[in-house]
Amino acid sequence: MKSAVIVFPGSNCDRDVAVALGRITGHAPTMVWHGDRAIPKVDLIVLPGGFSYGDYLRSGAMAAHSPVMTEVAARSKQGVPVLGICNGFQILTEAGLLPGALVRNAGLRFICRDVHLKVENTDSMYTRRYPRGQVIRIPIAHADGNYRADAQTLDRLEGEGLVAVRYCGPNGEIGEQHTPNGSARNIAGIFNERRTVLGLMPHPERLIEPALGGSDGRPFFEGIAEALAA
Repeated sequence: MKSAVIVFPGSNCDRDVAVALGRITGHAPTMVWHGDRAIPKVDLIVLPGGFSYGDYLRSGAMAAHSPVMTEVAARSKQGVPVLGICNGFQILTEAGLLPGALVRNAGLRFICRDVHLKVENTDSMYTRRYPRGQVIRIPIAHADGNYRADAQTLDRLEGEGLVAVRYCGPNGEIGEQHTPNGSARNIAGIFNERRTVLGLMPHPERLIEPALGGSDGRPFFEGIAEALAA
């Protein structure tokens, strides 16, 4: 399996996801600079977390217009899987590869802590190794993670099974009190229509082995490797 991690000025989780991919797939990803217009032939493209362009203007807004994003969009249309984590999710919405937007957290503060997530849909390469309804613990670290979309878009995401994971309580309970950032309908991650593009705010790459404090994020990358090796 070959993968590429796009590096923007301000990315700070590019190495984290590169390590996760390398350890689980056995192949180190290619690191591609945002100013490059070409991406080598790969099976997966990752937009990592961080603060691209210092989050100036609007989180992900400037990165969405980086030269490399033209090629990311083209590969996505060809069916190449694209994963956006945290700032990567913001970039995907700003680039129009996913609907909605990520805005300032409801509490207007940066949040950095572990949260519980409920796996809503396992019919994807990203979530296939989790049982549906499983509650996992994954870290978040963001100031603009409040997912917003109009009611029609939210209904479509729900109706077509495009909500990947939701914020929840430790026992899987869903409610506003379990949404750390105010996201609509507790949404923490969504797919595109083909479920080849995934954007999510939590960081599964930060919990892939017990030495890191847990391994709830490991099946996420194992599922990707398994699907792309088939």
